[in-house]
Amino acid sequence: MRPVLSALLLLLAVPLSWPVHAQDKVSAAKDLHSLFDAEWERGLRENPTAATYIGDHRFDDRWPDLSLAALLASYEGDKAVIAALDRIDPRQLTPADQLNRDLFRRQYQANIDSFDYGAQYTPLSQRGGLASMHRITDVVVFKTVQDYEQWLNRIGTIDKLVDQNIALMRAGVERGLVPPKIVLQRVPPQLDKQIVADPTKSPFYEAFVKMPDSIPAAEQARLRAAARDAITKHVVPSYTKLKRYVVNDYLPQSRDSVGLWDTPNGEARYAGLARFYTTTNLTPDEIHAIGLKEVARIRGEMMQVIAQTGFQGSFDEFLAYLRTDPKFRYTDPQDLLHAYEAMAKRVDPLLPQYFGKLPRMPYGVRPIAEQIAPDTTTAYYQGPAMDGKRAGYYYVNLYKPEERPKYEIPVLTIHEAVPGHHLQISLAQELGELPQFRRDFEATAFVEGWALYSESLGEEMGFYEDPYDKFGQLTYEMWRAVRLVVDTGLHHKQWSRQQAIDYFKANAAKTELDIINETDRYIGNPGQALAYKIGELKIKQLRSEASARLGNQFDIRAFHDVVLGSGAVPLDVLEANVHRWIDATKTAHP
Repeated sequence: MRPVLSALLLLLAVPLSWPVHAQDKVSAAKDLHSLFDAEWERGLRENPTAATYIGDHRFDDRWPDLSLAALLASYEGDKAVIAALDRIDPRQLTPADQLNRDLFRRQYQANIDSFDYGAQYTPLSQRGGLASMHRITDVVVFKTVQDYEQWLNRIGTIDKLVDQNIALMRAGVERGLVPPKIVLQRVPPQLDKQIVADPTKSPFYEAFVKMPDSIPAAEQARLRAAARDAITKHVVPSYTKLKRYVVNDYLPQSRDSVGLWDTPNGEARYAGLARFYTTTNLTPDEIHAIGLKEVARIRGEMMQVIAQTGFQGSFDEFLAYLRTDPKFRYTDPQDLLHAYEAMAKRVDPLLPQYFGKLPRMPYGVRPIAEQIAPDTTTAYYQGPAMDGKRAGYYYVNLYKPEERPKYEIPVLTIHEAVPGHHLQISLAQELGELPQFRRDFEATAFVEGWALYSESLGEEMGFYEDPYDKFGQLTYEMWRAVRLVVDTGLHHKQWSRQQAIDYFKANAAKTELDIINETDRYIGNPGQALAYKIGELKIKQLRSEASARLGNQFDIRAFHDVVLGSGAVPLDVLEANVHRWIDATKTAHP
């Protein structure tokens, strides 16, 4: 899973008019790419945290402007982009630019749909927003005095960002757009970690603990004093104010229900999110049915693996055994970290057997910050900087290592690192012939579908060495199948949170801590969890089709290169790409 540093979608302000004139092929392409370039640049200025994340540090001294006026201006700008695209005749574009135009439109239409629904009015969650804004230091460069001065400016203006968030939440209350109480209750303890008596204990101070030797000692002392002052005067009072508002006003007005159906226009919104995240026209009911079918299929495979272990007992008893037997657990967080690191090193050398093209960018393994570890998932991936100056990172959760079973380490590493997220995202960023927005395009069904498909490659690569490792892989596949049922159950079929937890526990060997955190994740981020299984099923279907049609001409390395060769794309575009490759291969080898 890829993390989101901002609680809101990237809302891009744009010029409100573009020239209208008769177009030929040259002017149509020029207008289109001028629009791409202008909007990329403006988007970085309007969302400086996103700029920091991708490695553009020109705006590291500021937060995004989340005032209602700024958001409305961005919304109007998004509509202007759609109008500008409509004035570019697609018949005058090359097939590649027709696709670029369509994907650009999809991105902006998603922004518009999100604003129309009112997603901007719920900026706070247990997995993003202000409670974890300090996490951006993971991608900030701290080498020079200027770098530290920029961070000081961000710290010193956090109070404005807090006020803007509170204003958005108040506007959401007025519109009946509030988060579920069950997930919002997780936020105050996270805010407590920002409200420190000693400013050097603040997460915002971490960058000042160890500073480069190239900065003179006197300057280091000055910068540290300024940081302590900013945290004392701005950070702590702001977070105190935010916690007071959340506890005294926002939580009492949050809703007891957990599904999106219980919000204004929630049913239509969820159906739209299902289409957006899966890049298909599947309805919530159709997705729910696919989930039930996949759960039954994977359950059958699990029973076969249980038989291989020689375990005598029921399915539920086997799950209880996996959740409780100490031999499947580490007790020392560092031992768990070393196991993840060792697994990553085992995978890397085998990649050339399965991929013709590999990324230049390396990746590392890091622990998830302790401030958020109790409330987040088992692991996630943070992409590299687009300028090539920062590696990708595979973040692993070391909180309560006894809750992190050993048999999940191979499959999780394959998903988050290689050949999953790191390989796919790094390759996309290195496609220099594509516009910049394409190299950072978020087609969730493709990105997460690829990572889930990669888990199945682990068996081909020989990393599931015993039945327990294989059961771990099936557990993760079951987890994604369960998501289809649970997410649609919560947000479309009006399931309770406990129904979702019970269904999850009955079908997957995840620990109770993971199951509760995952269920609350689906509650707080409707629709996103649908992308994984739908994307994986499409990639597997295309591989099966290619193998059947090409026979001895099928090359797994070439297939993977075609799947990854256009960056992240909607599933219908992926299907067209693979079909063209199949036809071309058959023509070349009749």
